[in-house]
Amino acid sequence: MRRFFYATNNNEYPKLSSIAVGQSLELTEAITHHWCRVLRANINDQGILFDGFGGEYQVQLQTISKKQATAILLSYNDIDRTAPVMTKIGLVMSRGERMDYAIQKSTELGVSAIQLLSSQHGEVTLKPAQVDKKLAHWQQIAIAACEQCGLNRVPLILAPLPIQQWLVQSAADNGSDAAQTPLSAAVSASVSTLSQDKYYQKLKRPVDLRLQLSVPAADQPSTPVALSEVLATQNPYLQLLIGPEGGLSAAECQQAAQVGFLPWQIGARVLRTETAPVVALSTLYALSQP
Repeated sequence: MRRFFYATNNNEYPKLSSIAVGQSLELTEAITHHWCRVLRANINDQGILFDGFGGEYQVQLQTISKKQATAILLSYNDIDRTAPVMTKIGLVMSRGERMDYAIQKSTELGVSAIQLLSSQHGEVTLKPAQVDKKLAHWQQIAIAACEQCGLNRVPLILAPLPIQQWLVQSAADNGSDAAQTPLSAAVSASVSTLSQDKYYQKLKRPVDLRLQLSVPAADQPSTPVALSEVLATQNPYLQLLIGPEGGLSAAECQQAAQVGFLPWQIGARVLRTETAPVVALSTLYALSQP
């Protein structure tokens, strides 16, 4: 059954939870276009909607016109496929399909948020005029991945920051609401309302552990001792720092260490920047299983 993200808008599209079973709702323009135009759905076809606030809703197409469509809400399923570990990745941006891949696969593996970063050796530095367009594109990559894999909470893709600025903020805020920019100001318009939900506000709480994905080195342990201890706690929150293809500079590594990022080697191989999030998240979730 087809799944679609129902992007809530305070003025136009309400939360799905505010609509009673048996009532009709107007589908968003994006769903109408994809489901009714691209996939050529017909009246009485059924699908699944989720708005990111938890659970999912089975609906049936009721009307289809040239510009809009409506559906009847048939039932609600209070299912939660959220990963057992809350994770926020600080990811230095890469070019083209590699960045799309990193975001898509990180989403499928349950990442909670991705903070876009620029760095000294990074390939991508966005001009101010490019930010909104690229942010919307990458957020849509995450949304499409959720639609495909069954996740009901969309990871937030946060507007890019220089790595030095993000590391300074990481050291300063330590979970303090007063020191942090509201999430709604750092995300694409499609998830601005969603970002205010209490689930995403957990991203502002103190981090339990910070890890920097690093290349193998003989003078450091492969896995920090604290990792297994943190993963044994209830609802742990971890931040991961992943550098560009050319690696982080010595100064950036030093700054990361100063604000509490511990080096983490996963095996003896050097992973590509788009592969590192996949391996890191898979490893975290495997280690978190009882």
